[in-house]
Amino acid sequence: MATAPRTGTDPLTLEVVDLIGTVVARYHDEYEEAASRHSLTGAQARVLGLLSLEATPMRRIAQTLKCEPSNVTGIVDRLEARGLVERRPDPADRRVKIAAATDEGRETARRLRESLRFAREPLAELSTEERTVLRDLLKRMLGERGA
Repeated sequence: MATAPRTGTDPLTLEVVDLIGTVVARYHDEYEEAASRHSLTGAQARVLGLLSLEATPMRRIAQTLKCEPSNVTGIVDRLEARGLVERRPDPADRRVKIAAATDEGRETARRLRESLRFAREPLAELSTEERTVLRDLLKRMLGERGA
């Protein structure tokens, strides 16, 4: 079976790109709505979500979000003022500040994740095999090894 050249402009590729764009936009909109229900901006919700998984140096948060460290400082300041995050010195290097979610912050992040239905509900309609294939294809698109 012959395959079309991979130019990225064939109709199937363009359709997939449009569908990915639609999924991203819908997820973004729902994420912003869910964040606002918790009186958070989307950026604050994303930082809180990251910190609910593990305490992280401020600089690494900035790298993950692809933004300036000063932006992260402002976000963490606001989360800290609400009691959702705390700063700690890094035990390995006391010059480095680590941000960590408090118990209340982890609970808020959990409630936020649970309120995101757009991504979960359509995925629930897929079989385990289909979700596995989708996960592996997305990892491959992102260049992750082992996919």
